[in-house]
Amino acid sequence: MSDAGRRGSAWSVWPAPAKLNLFLRIIGRRDDGYHLLQTVFRILDWGDTIRLRVRTDGEIHRHGPSVPGVEAAEDLMVRAAKLLQVAAKCGQGVDIIVEKRIPAGGGFGGGSSDAATVLIALNALWGAGLDADALATLGLKLGADVPVFVRGENAWAEGVGERLTPAQLPAAWYLLADPGVHAPTTTLFQAPELTRDAPPATMSDFVSGVPLGNAFEPVLRAREPAVEAVFAALSQIGSPRLTGSGSGCFVEFATREAAEAALAALPTGLHAWVAEGAQASPLHRALADWAKQATNATPAP
Repeated sequence: MSDAGRRGSAWSVWPAPAKLNLFLRIIGRRDDGYHLLQTVFRILDWGDTIRLRVRTDGEIHRHGPSVPGVEAAEDLMVRAAKLLQVAAKCGQGVDIIVEKRIPAGGGFGGGSSDAATVLIALNALWGAGLDADALATLGLKLGADVPVFVRGENAWAEGVGERLTPAQLPAAWYLLADPGVHAPTTTLFQAPELTRDAPPATMSDFVSGVPLGNAFEPVLRAREPAVEAVFAALSQIGSPRLTGSGSGCFVEFATREAAEAALAALPTGLHAWVAEGAQASPLHRALADWAKQATNATPAP
């Protein structure tokens, strides 16, 4: 890494929060083959950490271990930076380091959130000036889950997951569990036993507590013994659910104390932890703090 590429810039630190799908229904298909979904996204106050350092030479570099099976040029964070660079006609570059906590393939949104954090943070650091709509449009090119992280609000989602309606959700804590299975989303969407024509649900159905389920749960539980084993363990302390099209499972609790007591009651060896549901994205809180610091650091005219 040349001195010219990094001169005058320090590392900044940004959260990339995980998410849960509180339910997930498939209600049809579009003409292009994409499935039509309904879900509620819950942002968590827990996730990955991304470090960014602006470069003056226009180069974009991801440092540290790469995602297994993903070429550097196809890394979602690198692609996000390049998309923003082109859209904003920006000549600056960036060094990227990610501290991973969100399990890959678990349905917790790690890759999508990392990409959204790069879009949001670089838009600020580069002074690109794109608004939320423009950033969400860029994010959709990277994945259907990226826009909800760009918007930073809990949301009712439809379409392929990009049509978002902000949703006020009650305070909650979650016991999360990772069976260690990397669920192949493409394969699951092609599963013949997957229910693709569920009747549409309404927001009032969700609010009233009607069980809406996750279309992928019966598929994964039948195909993956590790997922079924986690469901069996979590069933002893609550009502487990699957998140997204991944293998990650969760149980919702009203308080942190209840969630931690349930965690303590689980069998040893199960990869599980506790996280709080957020009302607003930690990324957007960090952005507001950054903007305030930048304003305070600007000399008065």
